[in-house]
This record gives sequence, structure tokens and C-alpha cells, in this order.
Amino acid sequence: MRFSQPVRMADGGETSPVWARSRKRSGMPIVGLLVTLLALFGALTAVLGIKEQSLAAGGAVIDGWITSGWDGARGLIGKAPAAADDAAAEAGAAAAKAGDALQAGAETTANEMKK
Repeated sequence: MRFSQPVRMADGGETSPVWARSRKRSGMPIVGLLVTLLALFGALTAVLGIKEQSLAAGGAVIDGWITSGWDGARGLIGKAPAAADDAAAEAGAAAAKAGDALQAGAETTANEMKK
């Protein structure tokens, strides 16, 4: 396949096509992420505004979603210390059982070695 002169010389080489060059990434990927999230939020607001026939009603739907998510997160945070205490107690019980089993195995092995 033959390429035209600008295509061959774009990368400084004789046989390198334009699409084979490596792209350099921008130094601020967070800006692209923020712009994408804002665009998605704007599209969601527009769709809900059309569905509810009012931007205020669409915004109220989004506020309801945020409020329910926030309340759920606050509920989970309140349960975290109790769950951590339960997990610690279960881990302690499992460690005690493992220690007892190890002790019994060591005693059995010692008895077998004596014979």
C-alpha cells in the first residue's frame, strides 16, 4: 500500500502512517472527567425536565434521589461501629478455635513421637 508524501513524513519516518503515531495525553485528565460528568448531569436534568414537563419538577426528582442516597449512607455509617465489633468478636472466636485445634494437633503429634 502506498501512502502520500504528507502521510509518510508526518512522523519523521519513511513508512509511518499518521494513525500509527502515538498520541500524547493531556496533562489534566480530571478536567475531562469533570466536563463529562457535568454534561451527563445536564442531559439527565433535561430528560427529567421533559418527562416531568418542568425543570423544577425534574430537579425535585433528582433532589429526592440525592436525599435518599444521603440518608442511606448516614444509616450505614451509624451501623459501622456495631458491625466492626461483631466482626472483631467473630475473628477472636475463630482465632481461639484455631489455637485450640493447633494445640490438640501438637499434643497428638507429641504423643505419636513418644511411641
